[in-house]
Amino acid sequence: MQETELLQEGLALMGLGMGFVFVFLTILVISMTLMSKLIGRFQPASAAAPAGRNSVKTTDTSSQNDEVVAVISAAVHRYRSSRRP
Repeated sequence: MQETELLQEGLALMGLGMGFVFVFLTILVISMTLMSKLIGRFQPASAAAPAGRNSVKTTDTSSQNDEVVAVISAAVHRYRSSRRP
């Protein structure tokens, strides 16, 4: 085989591989779009919760957030104090 034939075969193989990947990704995008539309049709968005229940959840969440912030702050402080020479 000469170098030109080898180069042509390499380019053909590259084109075939890139074409296969392009077709596969196109099919993947189309199928994901169709599945998204089907899910949207058969599984509509859930209704919002009543306002009375949200106020109770917010106080629980804020106390949990305060606790998480305290734990993270303590961990950062301990890390920084152990890294100082």
